[in-house]
Amino acid sequence: MIELLTAARTAKQSVALLTTEQKNNALLRMADALIANTAKILDANRIDCDNARGKISDVMIDRLMLNEARIEAMADGIRDVAKLPDPIGHTLKEYIREDGLKITRVSVPVGVIAIIYESRPNVTSDAAALSLKSGNVCVLRGGKEAFNSAHAIVSALREGLRVSGVNENAINLVTDTTRESANALMKANGYVDMLIPRGGAGLINACINNATVPCIQTGTGICHIYVEKTADIDMAVNIINNAKTSRPSVCNAAEVLLVDEKIKDEILPLVYNKLVSDRKQNGQIPVELRLDSKAAGVIKGTPAVETDFDTEFLDYILAVKCVDGVDQAVEHILAHSSGHSEAIVSNDDNAISKFTSGVDSAAVYVNASTRFTDGGEFGLGCEMGISTQKLHARGPMGLQELTTYKYIINGNGHIR
Repeated sequence: MIELLTAARTAKQSVALLTTEQKNNALLRMADALIANTAKILDANRIDCDNARGKISDVMIDRLMLNEARIEAMADGIRDVAKLPDPIGHTLKEYIREDGLKITRVSVPVGVIAIIYESRPNVTSDAAALSLKSGNVCVLRGGKEAFNSAHAIVSALREGLRVSGVNENAINLVTDTTRESANALMKANGYVDMLIPRGGAGLINACINNATVPCIQTGTGICHIYVEKTADIDMAVNIINNAKTSRPSVCNAAEVLLVDEKIKDEILPLVYNKLVSDRKQNGQIPVELRLDSKAAGVIKGTPAVETDFDTEFLDYILAVKCVDGVDQAVEHILAHSSGHSEAIVSNDDNAISKFTSGVDSAAVYVNASTRFTDGGEFGLGCEMGISTQKLHARGPMGLQELTTYKYIINGNGHIR
């Protein structure tokens, strides 16, 4: 680990000084190398998937699995980052004091960014691309379930760096997937300038509680959808279906549905039909609805326990609660949300205003699915993670969130 971190720290200066043209050229070569190594990456990913079967859920297997289309999408993500404006070297603020001293705030890279993540291979390429474009060196520590995939991807990306003449130590992969390597990164003062954990609550809490290096709190996604009494019911059902079933294993999937009591008899049977009956009929996995007592009086499901409203299921499970208006919905979200993404479906401007001003999460939606909380969807190319904290970065983390700034002060013999 020390050898790897030393190599990363040594590469920091040369990567920070790369021109925009050099970075973009390297990114394009990285994307080309991913495509050229598709067969090797798929072979490695097949090993990971075979090893994981029976140990993790089918939903998580889908999260781990790669195919040619997903590798092409990873390469396209890198190319999209190359098209984005360079965030480094911008004058953020400039002013001249009365005595002529000129003070300028300029955007600069953070330095060495360590990312600890779990079983999503695309995080490997996304993190590498964003780090390089923002002038940073990355140290990647993936989960054991995806190690072979990550190794093959990083090998391809480093090949692209070599072809472009960029120090290949701009991208580094930790080969030890034990807990000790994660703990070492958390305490790598003097080597790691920022740590970003991407994964479940256990990983994120471990970083928050144990890291001595600066750490970004990225979110578990206990995301809510509140259907207010004036909502367009068909719209609401479509949004709920998309937010829960389009990809339940990701952090922006809905985990809790709040329904206004006044429309529960109208909307809940439609939700049941869409998420349970129709999916069974179509040979799809039905959603398990965990219902509070009022919802259980309308449709069939599993009785909810209190912990169901504090759980990121990452599966075809949805907790359902009936509430008495927007104030109670906001109260519930403030008590149970992880601060990631929440949505209201409503046609009442007053209710919408109460919800958007009262909910304190990184992303608050009106008549739209929570599944849009994503760097690519927000125009960031891809993302390093989704921050649920409030300092430095909040929401999807793109290039700007991987920079800091310094002051450059120009004088003419000024003394104090």
